[in-house]
Amino acid sequence: MSMDKTTGGLAYWLALRDSWTTKTPTQRRRLLETLPQSESARVDWWLVAEARDKQIPPSSEWSVCMWMTGRGWGKTRTGAEEARRRVVDEGCKRLALVAPTAADARDVMVEGESGVLSVCRRVGLSVLYEPSKRRITWPDYGAIATTYSADEPERLRGPQHDFAWCDELAAWRYPEAWDMLMLGLRLGESPQCIVTTTPKPRRIIRQLIEDPEVVVVRGATYENRANLAPTFFSQIVRAYEDTTLGQQEIYGELLMDMPGALWTRALIQRAEEPEELDRIVVAIDPAGTATEDSDETGIVVAGIVDDCLYVLEDASGRYTPKGWARRAIDLYEKWEADRVIAETNFGGDMVQATLEAVEPGIPFTKITASRGKKRRAEPVAAVYEQGRAFHCGVFRDLEDQMCSFTEDADWSPDRMDALVWAARDLLENAMIPSVIRIEF
Repeated sequence: MSMDKTTGGLAYWLALRDSWTTKTPTQRRRLLETLPQSESARVDWWLVAEARDKQIPPSSEWSVCMWMTGRGWGKTRTGAEEARRRVVDEGCKRLALVAPTAADARDVMVEGESGVLSVCRRVGLSVLYEPSKRRITWPDYGAIATTYSADEPERLRGPQHDFAWCDELAAWRYPEAWDMLMLGLRLGESPQCIVTTTPKPRRIIRQLIEDPEVVVVRGATYENRANLAPTFFSQIVRAYEDTTLGQQEIYGELLMDMPGALWTRALIQRAEEPEELDRIVVAIDPAGTATEDSDETGIVVAGIVDDCLYVLEDASGRYTPKGWARRAIDLYEKWEADRVIAETNFGGDMVQATLEAVEPGIPFTKITASRGKKRRAEPVAAVYEQGRAFHCGVFRDLEDQMCSFTEDADWSPDRMDALVWAARDLLENAMIPSVIRIEF
């Protein structure tokens, strides 16, 4: 089956997709009737009507595109469909399919429910798989895909390819496999590589994210909910929803600890909100300005009981002065807090005056910072190290700041600062032993 060069190709199918999604069933039928008869039977329905926007490769020029998403997002289907399309529409002849192990390549990329064999046979493509030769052949197109294990980097030293699909790159044990693959990706006018992986803070993943020429697509498991079993969400996903593992495996977030930061992900423990807390405060770290480019205003609610610190809510964001005052007072009432505290280096008494204008007489304590941010945060990090600090939920932006702020950082950790102010007030008023006395 040879392709009519007047139709097909990513641009062609995306144009048809744009027309398709805006038309009624009758209009769609008429649209199909305008296609050549030889083509109407082979419309790429994956691209035209099935794929979500994020599953479609970008049309701009790129050498590597990485889909870094949560479990069940549809990464394997995306990779397999793209391999099929490269053969049918782009004329690729030598493809590399690389997985963490040989078994992964066979069981997931080739024979899996969403693997290459499945997506090809689904549209009637003639395809031959020879496991002993680690090879998939498309006889009608003269194309061959070879499977490789990243555990055997040397197998990639000699072969050349015009397209590569790398699955679960974050799980590859030997980075040399990536290097060998890239050095062999030299056939055709514009050889490209796609990566489908769940995120892990491996060096190769960080390098790809930081490379301006690499396209990174992110996504959460929830985006593919329509195609997953309801029990997967009611039982499995719910169990990991508010965990660090859930951030990585469900939301596809890359959780990295920054060398020199006071906190690591391992220090952040989670717990249910205690039935009673001895004391609750709302802490504010106000921004110096109120424009779109301003720093955020940090607003964190925390409480204490039995000498343990509990972070209850992070409501930080970009607010006008009246906006952050209203938000802080709403939280004060919601949590039945004892006090609002705020850092007042910006504006002095303006912070208290702004709060008073919204809620006269609100209990308020102002704090003036006299030490650097890292020095102020060190005693609070010590409480985490002692296992006496807990987060009642997943506060992604706050935790990212905690685990990435270093002394030479050129950005302001407003959420972290608000947490530190809350911890200062709670720990000092609880008369915690001198081993963790906090000086600001």
